[in-house]
Amino acid sequence: MTPDQAEFLLKEVYIPQIENERKTTRRVIEAVPVDKSDYKPDPTSKSALQLAWHLAQSECFFLSAVASGKFEVPGPMPDSIKTSADVLKWYDENASKATAALSGLKGAALTTPIDFRGVFNFPAIVYLGLANNHAIHHRGQLATYLRPMGAKVPRIYGGSADEPMQLPAQA
Repeated sequence: MTPDQAEFLLKEVYIPQIENERKTTRRVIEAVPVDKSDYKPDPTSKSALQLAWHLAQSECFFLSAVASGKFEVPGPMPDSIKTSADVLKWYDENASKATAALSGLKGAALTTPIDFRGVFNFPAIVYLGLANNHAIHHRGQLATYLRPMGAKVPRIYGGSADEPMQLPAQA
């Protein structure tokens, strides 16, 4: 991939896609009932709060790594995060900062390989696709927790039983 192609992908595909997916991620995290944050479908599963945190934190982790050119081991969930609303507050503050840092990158930085803990060594731009897939995967997990918790499932890629798709009126 050339630096120009990588820059095109960043500006015309990945950043718009990440920002659009972020709206859906927010709706799913927001749907977690405050009194059900500890819900787990199985003892080996993450709790709803842990999964919401992982979803928010990992997006920022990937975006920040691409922007800085290196992966840093993320810290634990802050003690101040007790509810899904706390996760959303953190996510709103940090995801916008990570996206802003990312948006200034040029093609050469995007085609430079970044080592991911000795497991992968991909050009930086590749991690944005990985980040998006990772978020979609965990958002799907969290969405499956919602109905058993007694919550409503928001629309994701179309309507849900709780939030039907609204088609435009035909002329």
